Amino acid sequence: MKIPTSSWTLMFHVYKFVLPKVHEYLQFWKKKAQEIPNEELRKQALASIESKTFHCEGGSIYGILAKERRDEVIEFVVAYQTISDYLDNLCDRSTSLDPNDFRALHESMPDALTPGAEVKDYYRFREEKDDGGYLESLVKTCQKCISKFPSYKVVKEANIHLANLYSDLQVHKHVKKEERVPRLEKWFAEFEKEVPPMTWYEFSASTGSTLGIFCLTAYSTYENFTEEKALKVKEGYFPWVQGLHILMDYFIDQEEDRLGGDLNFCFYYKDEEEMMDRLVHFFRQADKSIRDLPDWKFHRLINNGLLAIYLADEKVKQDPHLRKQGHRFIRSGGAPTMFFYVNGWLYRRASGT
Repeated sequence: MKIPTSSWTLMFHVYKFVLPKVHEYLQFWKKKAQEIPNEELRKQALASIESKTFHCEGGSIYGILAKERRDEVIEFVVAYQTISDYLDNLCDRSTSLDPNDFRALHESMPDALTPGAEVKDYYRFREEKDDGGYLESLVKTCQKCISKFPSYKVVKEANIHLANLYSDLQVHKHVKKEERVPRLEKWFAEFEKEVPPMTWYEFSASTGSTLGIFCLTAYSTYENFTEEKALKVKEGYFPWVQGLHILMDYFIDQEEDRLGGDLNFCFYYKDEEEMMDRLVHFFRQADKSIRDLPDWKFHRLINNGLLAIYLADEKVKQDPHLRKQGHRFIRSGGAPTMFFYVNGWLYRRASGT
């Protein structure tokens, strides 16, 4: 099976092979979520699936890289992304603001990337505990999938590193409002010399994506994948591709977060012009960073598609100012981005997402 290198062939694979499997696995997890005994945990588990389906749909595109093992990678991506979205809901709408609680919950993410790791009491610092084994089942499903991949040991260290960064972010950004920025700035100071020149909020955005983990895991299905290639993939995705992914997420949520008083990394740019310049910079640096990757044309399609998926969101359509800003990104991405933009716009309206 050839890995697609054109917009048309990629979308053919997505619609024919990826999306049906994603929805099949999500239905399984939705049924499990409906059986959660605790009302609050059940509510947040169901909400995370119903409102964030497109996260699983987007991440599962990396299953295409796994060729004949595509479905196994999609099963992993759906389970892992469901953990991410579920925990995000629990932290966003938490009954506590305890960093110990957030840290304990997110121990499930590196555990899910470690075959044979014992599951813990991830709810040990909160009142709501009885999820009927829901989170444990998600963790064990991830472990089951990756334990079968011949080169997983080659990518495991990079995966765990990305997962730990992701978990740190979730802890720092969900504590009391007055503590968030100081914690994030102090955290960034520990890593500032390890990343290209950027601000604390751009670094934070770069750690908030699961794309690098999905990409590395897809490649771990190859018999001959090497540590050198794993490092290239990690460096290709972190920080630029992952940063673009999350900054675009915040970009379209600006008005919603402003009204809700929520943390949004786009608010920390000194003005709109600086924000636009930096987002375009992230797009261009992401395009450069993937040039040395295996199957780089596939990764370029993903990079262009990232812009398009977010710009096709209903929030952009309803906000004339946001739409005007979005057109600048479309021009930056060129024809492939325009293709994915139109495609994504039509799909979202057809599916009601």
